Amino acid sequence: MIGLINNTSAVSASAPIRAAQYLRMSTEHQRYSTENQAGAIQDYAAKNNIEIVRTYSDEGISGLTFEGRPGIRKMISDVESGNADYELILVYDVSRWGRFQDLDEGIYYMHHCKKAGVRVEFCGERFQNGGDIGSKIQLLVSNSSASDYSRVLSTKVHMGQTTLIKKGFRQGGPAGFGLRRLLVDDSGNAKFQLRRLEHKSIQTDRVVLVPGPPEEITVVRRIYADFIERGLTEQQIANRLNWEGVHTDLERPWTRSTVRQVLTNEKYIGNNVWNRRSFKLKTKRVQNDPALWVRADGVFESIIDPKLFNAAQKIIATRSHRPDNEEMLNALQRVLQRHGYLSGLIIDEADSCPSAGAYQSRFGSLLRTYKLIGYQPDRDYRYVDINRRLRQQYPGIITSIVSRVHETGARVRNDGASSMFIVNEEIRASLVLSRCHISTAGRKRWFIRFDTGLCADITIAARMEPEEACIKDFYILPALDCSGEKLRLFENNASELDVYRFDTLDALYHLVKRTRIKDII
Repeated sequence: MIGLINNTSAVSASAPIRAAQYLRMSTEHQRYSTENQAGAIQDYAAKNNIEIVRTYSDEGISGLTFEGRPGIRKMISDVESGNADYELILVYDVSRWGRFQDLDEGIYYMHHCKKAGVRVEFCGERFQNGGDIGSKIQLLVSNSSASDYSRVLSTKVHMGQTTLIKKGFRQGGPAGFGLRRLLVDDSGNAKFQLRRLEHKSIQTDRVVLVPGPPEEITVVRRIYADFIERGLTEQQIANRLNWEGVHTDLERPWTRSTVRQVLTNEKYIGNNVWNRRSFKLKTKRVQNDPALWVRADGVFESIIDPKLFNAAQKIIATRSHRPDNEEMLNALQRVLQRHGYLSGLIIDEADSCPSAGAYQSRFGSLLRTYKLIGYQPDRDYRYVDINRRLRQQYPGIITSIVSRVHETGARVRNDGASSMFIVNEEIRASLVLSRCHISTAGRKRWFIRFDTGLCADITIAARMEPEEACIKDFYILPALDCSGEKLRLFENNASELDVYRFDTLDALYHLVKRTRIKDII
């Protein structure tokens, strides 16, 4: 053992010095195993009349930071709080104390221990553990060497991972919905698919991505079709999948972000892309510039046509554009000039204008937005009250319909809050309440909005009387005959629409009523 000790170098017959040992092992060298460190520290203690009374350890943990190491955190806490029943801390060498990228950080924690009356000594270093200028310089050099080792190792690892990515091998992380990880040997021959949380055990083995189960691939392709062809949002797609009981690859409900990940990750068109984000040397995680991404195109079997993928990216880029205040107000001014007045409904129906909700979020309220363009509304207050009354009536109408369906002997499923209910696990029905609009000429209008994200088989549109006091009648509209997102109804409509008009919902209850087969034989 080369390491020397300052005040305890000579073994005396006095009581041994009480000490704690700190052990840390990452994964890079077997020589730094905690057993080897403990053995070297024990030899050092025996030669210097030191008794080890406590052990702190961090196994399999990087030494780049202090925060991620519970062992050293507990030790420093014991020392600073006065709970340490020892006066010395033994560490194998400076690199085990830490490979802090800020050299002052490692010395800072040593100084805290010293102030509390506990010294830190290194058993395997070539310098004395004293307080002289020579020891301090050598300690600084050892700290710098430990820090540089991590930087060099990080660079080498990054270069190695870059090479593997360009060769088409996957570097960590789950495969994702619709894909699976396939283990291959060093010659590229397939071995077997890895299940979730399984990892390769042979260093020369590699991982590639392959298409997953057909039912998952079908869902992925439907996500693209819903987004591109049907114009559904990510949240609408997530709601639809959750309603159907489809879970993500992690067996969790779909969210807007998980659908967005399917729509934006190039692995679905066979590209291997890495280094989008960096977390080097435990520093702050950052989003890298696309110029720094490492990629290999077309190395996996694609499950999405690149043309569809590119179309989705264009839609996302368009939707992500955030207009400034002037753009939003100018768009609203154009809508006002076209219609002569404004309301939340008119704003939502204008294709060239952000939604009414966007204006409320940006400017605080629609009324405040109107003032900014010099418009004084005279009817919006009334619509606020009408919408409130509609929302209050909605739960009662749903409950009444569900109760009547139950009375027919049919099964019905509804969570009590949503507009969708499923009858006999066969028919998906959605309820829409449509308020009565009175035009300047005194004519009545009703606007039916279809929630395409629900994928209902039937939409029950309840037309309300003026002032929304009660329901005027119902339209039972099948999805096959009613395409689009909205429908305008007048007091008298074409026969092809009025064929779906009913004064009550008795026709619906008759449709879902269950009948015993023996009763009709």
